[in-house]
Amino acid sequence: MSERATSRTGSTAQAPAVSGPQELRNVVLVGLSGSGKTTLTESLALAAGAITRAGKVGEGSTVSDFEEIEHQQQRSVRLSLVPIQWRGVKINLLDPPGHADFAGELRAALRAADAAVFTISATDPVTGPVLALWQECARAGLPRAIAVTHMDAARADFDEVLAACRQAFADGHPDAVQPVDLPVRGDGRMRGTVELLSGETHGQADPLPPTEPAREQLVEAIAGEDDELLERYLGGEQLDSGALTRGLRGAVLHDSIHPVLPLTEDGTGAVDLLDLIVSAFPAPPDRPMPEPLPPDQAPDPDAPLVAQVIQNTGDPYVGRLSLLRVFTGTLHPDEPLLVTGPDGEPTQERAAGLTSPFGKQQRTMDRAVAGDLVCVGKLGSAKVGDTVSDPAAPTRLEPWSLPEPLLPVAIEAHSRSDEDKLSQGLSRLTAQDPTVRVEQNPATRQLVLWCTGEAHVGVVLHQLAEQHGVQVAQVPYKVALRETFGGTATGHGRLVKQSGGHGQYAICELRVEPLPGGSGFEFVDQVVGGAVPKHFIPSVEKGVRAQLEKGVGAGYPLVDVRVTLVDGKAHSVDSSDAAFQSAGALALRDAATRTTIRLLEPVAEVAVLLPDEYQGPVFSDLSVRRARVLGTEPAGPGQSLLRAEVPELELTRYAVDLRALTHGTGSFTRTPVRYEPMPPALAAKLVKAEA
Repeated sequence: MSERATSRTGSTAQAPAVSGPQELRNVVLVGLSGSGKTTLTESLALAAGAITRAGKVGEGSTVSDFEEIEHQQQRSVRLSLVPIQWRGVKINLLDPPGHADFAGELRAALRAADAAVFTISATDPVTGPVLALWQECARAGLPRAIAVTHMDAARADFDEVLAACRQAFADGHPDAVQPVDLPVRGDGRMRGTVELLSGETHGQADPLPPTEPAREQLVEAIAGEDDELLERYLGGEQLDSGALTRGLRGAVLHDSIHPVLPLTEDGTGAVDLLDLIVSAFPAPPDRPMPEPLPPDQAPDPDAPLVAQVIQNTGDPYVGRLSLLRVFTGTLHPDEPLLVTGPDGEPTQERAAGLTSPFGKQQRTMDRAVAGDLVCVGKLGSAKVGDTVSDPAAPTRLEPWSLPEPLLPVAIEAHSRSDEDKLSQGLSRLTAQDPTVRVEQNPATRQLVLWCTGEAHVGVVLHQLAEQHGVQVAQVPYKVALRETFGGTATGHGRLVKQSGGHGQYAICELRVEPLPGGSGFEFVDQVVGGAVPKHFIPSVEKGVRAQLEKGVGAGYPLVDVRVTLVDGKAHSVDSSDAAFQSAGALALRDAATRTTIRLLEPVAEVAVLLPDEYQGPVFSDLSVRRARVLGTEPAGPGQSLLRAEVPELELTRYAVDLRALTHGTGSFTRTPVRYEPMPPALAAKLVKAEA
């Protein structure tokens, strides 16, 4: 117990140092907002002696959540790193946001980590969004332990949560989810823990719960994953805690056992979790390398440097800071680096300085060995997912996939001063947050930020204002509509102006016919007898094309028409290129008054991935959105993939609405397919609203 007591005291004045990858554990805490991730980070940091007092999420005093927007929203919005040291091992705790809008931060953390601690609140059920997070970790191939938080709540029931976890996470193998600690209760609440393998107790451990059935089940599960242990166990040998701990480590590394521990908000159980991380979690050499490195390549500190940018942040004092995961080699300050993005074009940079973040602090590091996480200053060209390598051995790692931003937000600069700073502010913003997509829509002339959800929108606009000094206003988002002719019509364009000097003279007759959707524009010359001189015919076409861009009805571009020049007149002196351009535009507008102008709306094919239980509500919602359902297909246990064609006018807020309909478990992709005529009543209503 003396080692534990020593580890609980003191303060880490400098970043923990390591001599090799075996002394590292990179651990991501995964869970929904409110499941206790940030509180658990505080408890672990306090137990390890990295802080002297645990902060409170509600007070905004935690190490992880220190940005103003996080205090305002009362939740994490950025991935934070808290390095601590326990029993000679450096543990990099990665605390990503739990809100679905910030899944990009979670995926970055999964690339940086070697294992995950999954937080499940004892007061909340294991719901679909929790299972979706579990599957996200599984796709990343991370070994997982389960921390049952809020066990000090009056209605917390560890056995009930354990049963729910086995049903949700065991994938048909209930022995895969195994408690390694049991809670010791007193006065109706958890007061301590008892370790099943060692029998040690911590906290107020009296009276002890019956442990033998749970221990026997754990021992059988561990032995079942190790042939040597199984032979000894079946032979009747009593396996010591050291052998069982080594067996547990092997089972965790192979993702065949997910250890479960109970924890309270005041830190009971934190020491047990630290012990588990050190003894049973993988070190960097135990994990495969990212592509295209050989998966079995060792993270050799003496090899050429290969690292990847996990996160970019802006610091008011030192500028841009890039958080890197070092996969091979050793990174030193001021050494030359090669930054390579997805396009493969390398950029020469230099490591301005190495630091380790701890809340608002940046602690100096003299080096970062293979497997470690480190912040590097002033890598001006580095974007999230880029590879940082030794210039003598250029390498490019495959980036991880990011969630597609599907919620559009149109913005305008608040003032001329903001407009001047907007481009640079957006450039810095997208370097920090790759889940934001910036679009300058030429059809609607709007600047559009594509985000992942409403919470994400709030953070993006706050960052533009507070970090980049750009004030913007949200404006109604416009979908790029188009116009076409509803029938064939002829038009007369006449420009005859006589003045004291050179006049203007041009007359042309056009026939306009609608074409099938997607045909574009055709111009046909059927003038006979030289009524319009040959050198003015391109002028008529140029005028028609200019009018097509402006539209002839509600002001949307005109498409899918054939315009035929059938007749006209010219003057030997007063006719000109400009005159025939104007006459062509006038004739097109005149033809538009003689037929129906139809509005065309873009249609997208959406693929909705959702649990089977929500098919009914999603089908009903799509019917309201004027969707044409193409069909459904199985997409895994209990899930379906629904395909439909939906007008894009109905998809503006679908990212938000689908999440609400499916309680956070549904997702979708969209692909533009074509333009289709809008229902006349809806078109008339829209035109009236915009008039």
